[in-house]
Amino acid sequence: MARNEEKAQSMLNRFREAQLLEAGHSKPKTRRPHLASMADTLDDAERWRRDVIREISRTVTQINDMSLPDTQIRQLNDDINRLLRTKHHWDIRVLELGGPNYKKAKSIEESEARGARGYKYFGRAKDLPGVREQLEKAHGPKKNKTEIMRRVDAAYYGFGNDDELLEHERKVTEQRMDRLRRAHDATLDSDFSSDDSD
Repeated sequence: MARNEEKAQSMLNRFREAQLLEAGHSKPKTRRPHLASMADTLDDAERWRRDVIREISRTVTQINDMSLPDTQIRQLNDDINRLLRTKHHWDIRVLELGGPNYKKAKSIEESEARGARGYKYFGRAKDLPGVREQLEKAHGPKKNKTEIMRRVDAAYYGFGNDDELLEHERKVTEQRMDRLRRAHDATLDSDFSSDDSD
């Protein structure tokens, strides 16, 4: 039995498509432009952006298949990274054409682990030989709560060197007391001078 791709390329099928096109019944399938800048309208740019997102979603689903060999997982991960770059270009083009800013929206990229130089690993690609070590080296080993709490000491809570703080408080208190004494002396002087004039 022939595959669908082979059926689509058969002479009869191509002849029927040409007949329908001449009659105006069918619109030919268009391919996504290689460059995002080739899209002239916002509708086209958003349509191709959605197409790229569908392709990313399909590839992320495939990469989680447990029966795939390591080489195919690496290839799928490369494809996802390539598609993410393409999606970024379409996001920029949509924004240029007056569409919404999709760069602020949450996306599939939250489920990735970042490697060196912006390369991302998805699904089973995180568990490939060499990748786990590279990710740990880039991000450091994960620390549990006990290891984190070991570094917390009194200075973390603000109970560190209080001598400087106490000295500052003493100076501020002295300055306030001096101001109060001067203000009090000034009011007493004015009271005495008013009593003398009576």
